[in-house]
Amino acid sequence: MHDDTHDADRDASRPERADGGTAVGAPDGAAPSSSGDESSDPVVGDAVSDAAGPTGKPVLELENVVKRYGSETAVSGLDLTVREGELVTLLGPSGCGKTTTLRMIAGLETPSDGTISVAGDVVAGDGAATPPEERDVGLVFQEFALFPHLTVAENIAFGLDDPDSETADDRVADLLDLVGLGDYGDRSVTDLSGGQRQRVALARSLAPEPDVLLLDEPFSNLDVSLRVRMREEVKRILDETGVTAVSVTHDQEEALSISDRVAVVNDGTVEQVGDPGEVFEHPTSRFVASFLGQASFLPARVGERQIETTVGSYDSDLLKGLGDGYVGSHVDVLVRPDDLRATPVADGDADGEVVRRQYTGPSFVYHVKLNDGTVLRCLHNHTEEFDVGEPVAVTLVADHALAWYPAE
Repeated sequence: MHDDTHDADRDASRPERADGGTAVGAPDGAAPSSSGDESSDPVVGDAVSDAAGPTGKPVLELENVVKRYGSETAVSGLDLTVREGELVTLLGPSGCGKTTTLRMIAGLETPSDGTISVAGDVVAGDGAATPPEERDVGLVFQEFALFPHLTVAENIAFGLDDPDSETADDRVADLLDLVGLGDYGDRSVTDLSGGQRQRVALARSLAPEPDVLLLDEPFSNLDVSLRVRMREEVKRILDETGVTAVSVTHDQEEALSISDRVAVVNDGTVEQVGDPGEVFEHPTSRFVASFLGQASFLPARVGERQIETTVGSYDSDLLKGLGDGYVGSHVDVLVRPDDLRATPVADGDADGEVVRRQYTGPSFVYHVKLNDGTVLRCLHNHTEEFDVGEPVAVTLVADHALAWYPAE
């Protein structure tokens, strides 16, 4: 199992609030955030918290969970609630503490402080911990960890109380059908493809009907095309069974595409948690903004009705929630490649020049260095080809509210 416990990322962390307050700079009525100190990063939209999430009953609760290894703290005051039937993904860079958190939920590690509860029962807290085999928790390893000497059906039945019973046979048959392997029960797992082995591992973890299913980088050992197909298939299976699940990944696309909620982990704590679209479009900190997608920060000065930038003036309503108190202030506006357009112009009319271009197949992402040194990324159709070194004007074309932060 991959373990990111001993390389904690030390990027600046701005934990969310747990006191019922509103994130600084958020619009009136924005939802409270979920842990730690008050964030000093204004941002459009809600600082999404567990309270703003699904309304089902809590199945998994982590409260102020800490994990220390000697003088090093791998997880620092992490709070998270996962509700019945939802898939929450812990997303973050290597060394941020997400895998350590998963291991503590599974019982493979014991928290130094804080409590972990499953289905209302405390399984870790006050220095005591319920053994892994006595927790109603299933775990799908990234290596799948199947038994090569057992058949597919025997692997699935392994975790059942009476694997040789008729009830167990019926359960295994149902799971084989669920994962699309109805005719594979008697085969050796060594004869299966990577995707098929993953389905067997998932079925084995689901067999005892756990309260919580944990998935540790479940797609990392698959090739790219199979990875995409399998994450959609796994999401379908989880939805059909209604199981509550927690996944761990550093793959942003994976997390955003299959999760009911995403918890972005940084430096051992949850920095933001919420609906994938909300977290991506309205990140509550620079770290979250930079980690998710291709982020650029456009310097701007706030006027009475407009914001002034090196690529033009725009209505200040574009930064919804800005407030009159910021007039005269300098801010950095979060812009994604699809928020910007580059247009070839004569040298004297240029805002900057193309310094790099990324070809993705259907599109180009052009890196434009502005005259003030700021680098922005602009998304264009693959038919719009600009040369490196070509002078361009840049236009902000976003038709939605943009996140912003005090200038550094």
